[in-house]
Amino acid sequence: MNKTILITGASRGIGKAIALYLAPLGYDLVLHYNSNKSAAEQTLKEVKDLGGKARLLSFDIANRESTEKILTDDINENGAYYGVICNAGINVDAPFPAINGDAWDKVLHTNLDGLYNVLHPCVMPMISARKGGRIIAMSSISGVMGNRGQVNYAASKAGIIGAVKSLAVELAKRNITVNAIAPGVIETDMTADLPMEEIEKMIPMRRMGNAREIASLVAYLLSDDAGYITRQVISVNGGMI
Repeated sequence: MNKTILITGASRGIGKAIALYLAPLGYDLVLHYNSNKSAAEQTLKEVKDLGGKARLLSFDIANRESTEKILTDDINENGAYYGVICNAGINVDAPFPAINGDAWDKVLHTNLDGLYNVLHPCVMPMISARKGGRIIAMSSISGVMGNRGQVNYAASKAGIIGAVKSLAVELAKRNITVNAIAPGVIETDMTADLPMEEIEKMIPMRRMGNAREIASLVAYLLSDDAGYITRQVISVNGGMI
């Protein structure tokens, strides 16, 4: 296949599930992590155990200069990415009056600015390669319908939707699709401390989703069969909206 896929935030959670799902499908994976090197190395090992080919890259997506340098160096050495999966993100939840400037800036700089910081060095090489491509960004149900205590997070994830829809128009004639996935409540480290009895009452399917259910959608959107799907926000939320 010889198609290289960058996955940000691949050391755990949804990012790791995506990496493991893609591992046996023949892609060359570039697994990004920020600070948890041991977890990233474990993901790399599990990918290789599944017969996958992968390498690690470490940078803070909120740091524009280092992100651009590391990605540009990797592309120059190994070639353009066919797919970029913008999965890395953070949340700092609180009622709006309790969200201080640092909490607002940290979430917006990481989640929304991080989308720009990762994609900007990747897009022109992808265009120049003339082989088409796939860009998939993780939004959230919070970015679609809002959520109490997540004004900063919802703003960042709604911003991702607007960026995806606009970029999809720009890149469509290049045969590069751009889509967003908006997960609902997915069983990961980020949801481990949530009051699930109350939350499950809000979910028509009465359960959390699992990360593999997101990963399988990513795999489909990367495939040739999904070549006519672009500018879409696909919700995976058990019927919450």
